[in-house]
Amino acid sequence: MIARLIRATSCVVLLVLGTVTATAQGPIRIRVGTVVPQGSLWHETLQRISQEWRRVVGARLTMTILAGGTLGDEAEMVRQARQGRIQAVGLSSVGLSRIDAGVACLQVPMLLKSYEELDYVRDRVAPELERRIEAKGFKVLHWADGGWVYAFTKRPATTPAELRQMKLFTSAGDPEAEALYKDFGYSVVPLSMTDLVPMLQSGTVDAFAIVPLFAQLQELFKLAPNMTDVKWTPLVGGTVITQVAWDSLPNEHKSALLEAARTQGALLRNEIRRMDGVAIVEMQKRGLKVVAVDDATDRAWQAEAEKAYPKLRGRYCPADLFDTVVRLRDEYRRSRPAAGAATGR
Repeated sequence: MIARLIRATSCVVLLVLGTVTATAQGPIRIRVGTVVPQGSLWHETLQRISQEWRRVVGARLTMTILAGGTLGDEAEMVRQARQGRIQAVGLSSVGLSRIDAGVACLQVPMLLKSYEELDYVRDRVAPELERRIEAKGFKVLHWADGGWVYAFTKRPATTPAELRQMKLFTSAGDPEAEALYKDFGYSVVPLSMTDLVPMLQSGTVDAFAIVPLFAQLQELFKLAPNMTDVKWTPLVGGTVITQVAWDSLPNEHKSALLEAARTQGALLRNEIRRMDGVAIVEMQKRGLKVVAVDDATDRAWQAEAEKAYPKLRGRYCPADLFDTVVRLRDEYRRSRPAAGAATGR
């Protein structure tokens, strides 16, 4: 009786192990959505991650990158990922904030004034942000940059008052950001990023805030040929994979897969920062006008931004993370007086 039970149990164990092995050795398909254009630096980074992952796991892994917003805007792609229709998404802070609002703590207007400050702060808050994102069912594969956000307008805008007279694009599906813009007198038009070009052409919007490299790649500067020379915020982003998809990957390869993704993310940040200024120069050659802002006007923009901080704290981003970012920024400036002084114009 005992011998038969042992044999039966052994058969069950072997059957289970066989099933697990077969599943582990089966094909792995990962669909990645992103709004970035094909051929852009961000798209090339996803392609290199795909190549590295295939090298680590082998030919049974297939990663398909669906770029250019073919699946919709970032909010829509996050929704599709949650439904399991895609497994990973390359996002800006707009999309990452749809997963967890904590990411917005790095996008507070004119709170950070240099890449050095961004790196110091992000390196220290990233573990907490990643924990929050994982609690929502996603794993951060790498962080990324998009460049500095500037306002592009159809007619020149030097001051906040002049920008208020224009119809300003904001990302649809972000009611808190929309309400905050309205609180400070801006006329906002919530739209999907995929609708921006036709809405600019029709006159539905007159202005938008975006990074120069994206404006160059999409030739948006031709429709809004003035760029106000005020750095609004460094755009952050990253690539996330659903926890379900991550858990399905072979455990023995996960460390190498994460390292490969983060290595490519670091290379992307360096390249984006190099290209930030290059994109502006290239657009100027093709008609972009950079609207100069003197020190007094820059201080007015700074005061305008800081006036919003009490409303941003706890509403746009969690109060504790807002306070942490401010503390870390001030800590960086105190420890590097020369660098802190250089954050001005």
